[in-house]
Amino acid sequence: MKITDGETYLKDGKKIAFENLAKEFDVKTIEDAYKNTLAYKILKEHNILETKKNSLLKIKFDAMASHDITYVGIIQTARASGLKKFPLPYVLTCCHNSLCAVGGTINEDDHLFGLSAAKKYGGIFVPPHLAVIHSYMREKFAGCGKMILGSDSHTRYGALGTMAVGEGGPELVKQLLNKTYDINYPKVVAVKLEGKVSPYVGPHDVALALIGEIFKSGMVKNAVLEFIGEGIFGLSQEFRNGIDVMTTETACLSSIWETDEKTREYLSIHGRENDYKEMKVTGLVQYDGLIEIDLSDIKPMIAFPFHPSNAYKIEDFKRNPYDILNEVEKKAIEILPSNVKLNLKEKLSGNNLVIEQGVIAGCAGGIYDNICAAANIMKGRNVGGDFTLSVYPASQPVYYEISKNNILSELFDAGAVVKTAFCGPCFGAGDVPANNTLSIRHTTRNFVNREGSKPKDNQLASVALMDARSIAATAVSGGVLTSAEELDFTSDIPVYHFNNKIYENKVTDCCMKPNDNIQLRFGPNIADWPEQIALKDNLILQMCSVIHDEVTTTDELIPSGETSSYRSNPLKLAEFTLSRKDPEYVMRAKAVKEAENLRRKNQKLPEFSSILKTENISLDNSEIGSVIFANKPGDGSAREQAASCQRVLGGLANIAKEYATKRYRSNLINWGILPFIGDFDGYEVGDVVVIKNFKSAFEKGDLSFKAALYRKNEKIKEIDLKLDSMTDDEKKIITAGCLINFYNL
Repeated sequence: MKITDGETYLKDGKKIAFENLAKEFDVKTIEDAYKNTLAYKILKEHNILETKKNSLLKIKFDAMASHDITYVGIIQTARASGLKKFPLPYVLTCCHNSLCAVGGTINEDDHLFGLSAAKKYGGIFVPPHLAVIHSYMREKFAGCGKMILGSDSHTRYGALGTMAVGEGGPELVKQLLNKTYDINYPKVVAVKLEGKVSPYVGPHDVALALIGEIFKSGMVKNAVLEFIGEGIFGLSQEFRNGIDVMTTETACLSSIWETDEKTREYLSIHGRENDYKEMKVTGLVQYDGLIEIDLSDIKPMIAFPFHPSNAYKIEDFKRNPYDILNEVEKKAIEILPSNVKLNLKEKLSGNNLVIEQGVIAGCAGGIYDNICAAANIMKGRNVGGDFTLSVYPASQPVYYEISKNNILSELFDAGAVVKTAFCGPCFGAGDVPANNTLSIRHTTRNFVNREGSKPKDNQLASVALMDARSIAATAVSGGVLTSAEELDFTSDIPVYHFNNKIYENKVTDCCMKPNDNIQLRFGPNIADWPEQIALKDNLILQMCSVIHDEVTTTDELIPSGETSSYRSNPLKLAEFTLSRKDPEYVMRAKAVKEAENLRRKNQKLPEFSSILKTENISLDNSEIGSVIFANKPGDGSAREQAASCQRVLGGLANIAKEYATKRYRSNLINWGILPFIGDFDGYEVGDVVVIKNFKSAFEKGDLSFKAALYRKNEKIKEIDLKLDSMTDDEKKIITAGCLINFYNL
């Protein structure tokens, strides 16, 4: 893999040296070369402003999608902000809380709320077990030249010519209210594919190799990855889809691919050939970086806990398993609470790593080609030993097809358990492994706790990511880590036939046909957002959590798994904030919120009196709120609750050295939480940060601020805090207190 970080020019897929540019092209051609990217052309079609580099874009999407741990909050927020009808196609799927296994009736209550909302506002409702969100959107909505917005971080349909973006719920609310998605023109980085993959290599192998090379550098953070090159056209469309969905784990904003007849065929099979058009890069093209991948060099991969970028070739691991696992365990010490210890070396039998569980599931693993390839490997063999294997087709049409062409019977014969479409194994709500076990999964993430364990309760399991092909090879080897390269098998994939009757008979399609006579159906757990107040001039911020990990994920900020059942009740869900990372945070934040409640009632607050006196400020024009410090928060899921739960508990700010994703920073802003950046990291829990005259300075356009740091009522330091550039609307949202307030001004 060759990586060029920085401005790069290509002509016919070949790099042009800077010194040769002026010899071959005129100044205007060079200046406009960035306009020849696929990304520029799609952004231009969806931007209501002039589209150019270093400018603000205001994007309107063609369609949106949400699942059942996000759509209730989104619709509730939009209702509170004046929603009358869905102004664009909006798909509501039930693929995250499908099992309805925790919390009594409340999960199915959410589904009935979604059904009634689709009927009332003019949406599309996909019932539980019918399809995972991204499979449905690929099958029914993605098309060449489109843009789709989803409230799930793995909203990626670039291989089908669609620039798709995963964001927090408030960004979808803006589209529902006929507003725009506002971003600065992004970097566009080319991923040039060459060569041909080996038959034992799958899309997850390519994706993990890519993520392992580029995630840590931050090279493509918030960029668009543009896939080009002849290597694309040797891949099946499903193989491309499988790589594409994992681009989220590079921290990029979105992705887009060149298209060909295989793309046309995929769309035609799904009854949408009119959504095809050829998308090719031509002329002189300027990119902000170039990643060159020779697909013939890709080998089966494994990504160890606790990130997809912790990736190794399986063959390299098997040569040196002890040292690699030793490094994995050392890194785990920095992430895990002190009461538990990751011990993967105990799973070694000589140089063989013995694994207990495998899962092939979701938007990355459960696609048709992956399941067929796994069945080919297991044909005539069986899942041996104590190893268990679960397979989740990504949609009912895929399940139907494997039942028709004998793939399902081959899986059954081999000892695999085949289940319905469900995203649960990806976030800890399905196939939760036993304590001290290792699961290998063709899913999207292997963050700490993503498999459902609870380290603070002395429960620790872990996940390594692998492609379905090598998972199948490991399964028939009795759980001994085995690369698909080590076994002989046929690589033939039966032709796929799409049965749309499955959706016609069960999906409620009221797209763009609202019915105001329909009443929303509420359950006892569906609650409105609590009131938030507008920003005051002086900020008194008490530090309620200090996290020194290299990266803090949204899973750590608000855990997934069974907590998802409470996503429709902001107050109940907030009780889980940082529960697996800093269990005392909620108690501390509530105490700060109570101080703010007393301030609003004009009651005295002796614990802050000396600070107020020293700073010469009064409580009348001050606001007391909690703040957390983390080096780099927000990697992972798009879930807005990572921010909204802090706000519900009285959070006013985050302080970070940088933010892992645009998604998380946007979520903070939309919930009225200030995303400060600062170099000082010597905070302690209980410290108080005071920023005088903040609101007035902020409204004047200031983005850099002097703050006083107090410890035990003594001023110990002056610190510098700043905010990255904000749009005018983002500034108004912060000042109003949150997005709901902003739309109700």
